[in-house]
Amino acid sequence: MVVLGLEREAIRLVPYDPAWPRLYADERERLVAAVGDLFLDVQHIGSTSVPGLSAKPIIDIAAAVRDFDEAAACVAPIVALGYVYRGENGIARRHYFTRGSPTLFHLHVLEARSLDWHEHLLFRDYLRDHPDVVAEYARLKEGLARRYAGDRAGYTDAKAPFIRRTLTLAWAREAERAAGE
Repeated sequence: MVVLGLEREAIRLVPYDPAWPRLYADERERLVAAVGDLFLDVQHIGSTSVPGLSAKPIIDIAAAVRDFDEAAACVAPIVALGYVYRGENGIARRHYFTRGSPTLFHLHVLEARSLDWHEHLLFRDYLRDHPDVVAEYARLKEGLARRYAGDRAGYTDAKAPFIRRTLTLAWAREAERAAGE
C-alpha cells in the first residue's frame, strides 16, 4: 500500500516506499505534457527520491527553466492540473506549487543555472551514493520529527546544519571530480 499525503504543517515520517519513483514518473509525465518545452529538465528530489530514506510522504519535484520571468507562463497550465501556486514562498526566483489536500506533491520551478537547482541535485546524489550518510540523516530526521511534530519550520531549520555539512562534502566531491577530468 502506497503511503502518500500529509496535512500542511504536520511532521510525519514514513519508511521509504519503492512506489515513490513510479508516482514521481507519472506526475512528471503530466507536468511535461502540460507545459511543453518550458521545462529543460525535471527531477525527483527530496527524501522520497533517496532509496531507503524515511520521509514525509510528499513527492518533491524540481523543474529547471531557462528564465524565472519567462517561466511565469507555466503557472496557468500547472494550476489547471490541480496545483496551487504559492509564488516564491520564501525562496527568491522560485515558482512553488503544491497539489492535494492532504499534500501529495511539491513542485519547485527553478532556473537551471541557479544554486538552488544545483544543490537540490547535489544533495540528493550525495545521499544516494552514501548509505552511511542516509542512515545518519534518517536518525536525525526521526528525532526531529518527534521534537517538532507540529512545527514544520522548526523541523526544517533544525535539519539545516546537517544539510549544509552534507552539501559541503558534495561540493568537495564535485570539485575532485572536475579536477580529475
